[in-house]
Amino acid sequence: MTFLIAAAGTGGHVFPGLSVGEALVDLGVSREDILFVGGDRLEASVYPREGYRLLQVELAGLQRSLTLGNLRIPRVVMRARSRIADEMARSGVKVVLGMGGYVTIPAALAARHRRVPFYNAEQNAEAGLANKFTARWARTSFISFPRTGGLPQGLWVGNPVRSIFWDFDRAALRPGALDHYDLSGDGPVVGVFGGSLGAMVINDAVVAMLRSWEGPPLQVVHLTGSSHLESLSGEPAPDSVTWRRFGFEESMDRFFATCDLVISRAGGAVAELTATATPSILVPGEFGSGGHQRGNARFLEESGAAVIVEQGELGELSGVVADLISDDARRSAMAGAARAIAKPDAARTIARTMIEEAT
Repeated sequence: MTFLIAAAGTGGHVFPGLSVGEALVDLGVSREDILFVGGDRLEASVYPREGYRLLQVELAGLQRSLTLGNLRIPRVVMRARSRIADEMARSGVKVVLGMGGYVTIPAALAARHRRVPFYNAEQNAEAGLANKFTARWARTSFISFPRTGGLPQGLWVGNPVRSIFWDFDRAALRPGALDHYDLSGDGPVVGVFGGSLGAMVINDAVVAMLRSWEGPPLQVVHLTGSSHLESLSGEPAPDSVTWRRFGFEESMDRFFATCDLVISRAGGAVAELTATATPSILVPGEFGSGGHQRGNARFLEESGAAVIVEQGELGELSGVVADLISDDARRSAMAGAARAIAKPDAARTIARTMIEEAT
């Protein structure tokens, strides 16, 4: 029997999808019996590198403004549906999971056409258009927050995180992580993470903060995004700041084990922040379905796990960082709040449901 996972585009879809694949393997499913469906973006390198099969189909996203490009979408979707349905028949697919985004719609249509059970999973506090549309055919919509706009009947299981976060142990990982980044264990470490591709608005704000830093000694691990690393590599830092810059980090458990505080977008990273009980400053992106990152960030802030700094308020970042790294008790309380809302077993919960459906 084969399990199909449709997940494509950015890390916010790809890595939760990969996490469910890891959970299926952990529960005894062979990698050869897991089929991912996507396009030619991040998924084209991630899934094959991890040893999974990938069916690539042409994808097209709906433009929110009126455009002639939207007229070709039905044709693209139906071609993708046909390819997926044909492969489902060849591979003996028994269950389909859509992780949201453009590829979920043709995958759901193919599942419906083949009369194969379909589930979807939503990573954000406001459901995307694809998951809202396909929820009518889903046996269950798995959601990442207690309340998810557009999916009122969803089952709250959390957002799937990679297996490295299932049993995260900061104390055990931290000494080796500090050595890897050539950092001291004596002072606080601030991590900066703008998502799998980086976020220039956060990069610029951190550069401005560090240029004029007047707070206590600070260590910074900055994941700039590969395309931004070269432009930031020559930026100087004050003597009181140790600033390590990297385009991308393969071992994100190492990154989180190093950090006492993380400055981040509020997409898929919020699941990793809670799974690792890491206090955070969240900068919601002003894009996506209904400003979904703002809803994600609000949940963490209301829970006491994070502080929100809006993009238009990034000039105040230095003060927020200085206050938090100087207040150990507050950061400890934030870590406890993050731990209280974490659901690191989400991937295994979804995988178990898929296996039970198939057997």
